[in-house]
Amino acid sequence: MSSEIETKTQRIVELLARENLGGVLLNGQHNFAWITCGGSNGVDLSRESGAASAFIRADGKRFLLANNIETPRLLAEEVSTDDFEPVEFTWQNEKAEGKLVIRKAQELTDGKIATDLLFDNRVRMLESEIATCRCEMTSDEIERYRSLGKDGAEAMTKTIGSIRPGEIEIDIAARLRAELAKNNIISVVTLVATDERVAKFRHPVPTENRWRKVLLLVTCAKRNGLIASLSRMVCAGPVPGDLQTKTEAAAFVNATLWNATRSGTTGVELYETAATAYAKRGFRDEINLHHQGGATGYKTRDWVAHPKSREVVTDKQAFAWNPSISGTKIEETIIVTNEGIENLTNSDATPKIETAIDGRIFESPGIIGL
Repeated sequence: MSSEIETKTQRIVELLARENLGGVLLNGQHNFAWITCGGSNGVDLSRESGAASAFIRADGKRFLLANNIETPRLLAEEVSTDDFEPVEFTWQNEKAEGKLVIRKAQELTDGKIATDLLFDNRVRMLESEIATCRCEMTSDEIERYRSLGKDGAEAMTKTIGSIRPGEIEIDIAARLRAELAKNNIISVVTLVATDERVAKFRHPVPTENRWRKVLLLVTCAKRNGLIASLSRMVCAGPVPGDLQTKTEAAAFVNATLWNATRSGTTGVELYETAATAYAKRGFRDEINLHHQGGATGYKTRDWVAHPKSREVVTDKQAFAWNPSISGTKIEETIIVTNEGIENLTNSDATPKIETAIDGRIFESPGIIGL
């Protein structure tokens, strides 16, 4: 882990040198998890900000800035003093001085500082630049991601195996969250749609609708800061022909995106690839009804492909594409490598739709029959 922290610290140091800064304060829960290799500064999970901050100085020195409530637990369970020097202050002083953390960070360097979140209008926010430091996964991160993807897919499979038509969406969502929690995974996004709601809404928050025939289950599963996104279509009884046709078309868009997601490709190129794929299968307008996904990792999406996106794919970057056609959806989480893509959320228990693109076969999740 120390090697991973050093690699990430060096990326930040190089960023600070380019921007002529003395240090950067990382308070966002996603950035804290990234720099600490899976640690958490989250207490109130309704906030993007965390209860403590990591400060990386231009010389590579790392600090943990936290009040006296959080410091003991963080040092015992989340970070090591070998990696982060603690800077502690009382909770009373933190509440009394709204910008105390900024002042403490400024006292640690002679240069200007930046933050990842907006603390003070006089301090530069550097989140987009920090996001580029997160792009390339380390070998240790990829191993943690593989484990998360495997466990997340298994939890989804077990959930589907335990439910039956007649149950309501809210209960199905609770079952999925509970199954994920058995492996210390939090579902930061849980969507469930039954029957007509699958086609009506792209973000179906669970309701009391009762499942009769068709079911869509979606999770963005988080552990150690990393997030794996996956969706599964389920059908009770024979699969309707139009649903199968639409799902195969969505799988074609998915495979086309997987094939095109290579180091050096831009977001706009990927958007155009998806648009062309939809049109080829006779569903030209469906791209207008929902975004197609994009880069992921410590956020559900770091960036989404759209007609003007200039972000560039890097080697060892994670992506979650989610092509959808009214009534169905395909979604998995992958890692891009120079050899191709690796599907992290693949499950042998899920039927596959094979699609040939440029002489390569890609397997997207098919409809699970009950």
